[in-house]
Amino acid sequence: MSLVEVSGIVTGYTPGRPALSGVTFSLDAGEAVAVLGPNGGGKTTLLRLLLGELPVMAGTCAVEGSPAYVAQAGRARLDFPVSALDVVLMGAYARTPAWRRLGRGERERARAVLDRVGLAPQAGTRFGALSGGQRQRVLIARALLQDAALLLLDEPFTGVDRASEAGLLAILDELRAEGRGLLVSTHDIDHARRWDKVLCLNGAQIAFGAPADALTAQALHATYGEELVTLGEETVAVHSHHDHG
Repeated sequence: MSLVEVSGIVTGYTPGRPALSGVTFSLDAGEAVAVLGPNGGGKTTLLRLLLGELPVMAGTCAVEGSPAYVAQAGRARLDFPVSALDVVLMGAYARTPAWRRLGRGERERARAVLDRVGLAPQAGTRFGALSGGQRQRVLIARALLQDAALLLLDEPFTGVDRASEAGLLAILDELRAEGRGLLVSTHDIDHARRWDKVLCLNGAQIAFGAPADALTAQALHATYGEELVTLGEETVAVHSHHDHG
């Protein structure tokens, strides 16, 4: 089943000034697609379009159901006095009437998804006191509580150590095996290689397809330009401050 069908999309933040154009791709259930590009290249812009936060200026965009958004843990406010469980429960608010308190069932489900991401013992820990990798897992648990078929992840590995990264990758592999669709924004070429398909963006679509087909030297240079550095046989993208990426 197709979860996302995008054809010839043009979108942006200001009328008449497209930030992203010429994007055509699809994402099926059980498939993970990496969105690769430099800062300002359109990665976050695409996610915001799929969330319905930006207009379709041209082309067509079809999204199955309501996707769940997983923000960067490093951009979350850390000074709010909320626990890990409180953050996960935020995933239930959209389906709960404003006048009704969250019931015991939702709390049990929230504890279950925290357990699934390996954080049941930290349910009562203040969110800001968790490590970067733990906070990212909490945000994934919040998305799981929404029970969405499609997860949109905005650079989930930024600021995460290697051990936490391995744990996050294992969770995402499980979700994909369950039939969920994953759209993973990243600036890491090695991460992009491990997903089913790669969408390269730099203000417009550069390439889309299996990693072996999309991550050619020509496509990478068109995607990153001067931000691309070759060290021996390794190609590295040098990135700076995140801005409408």
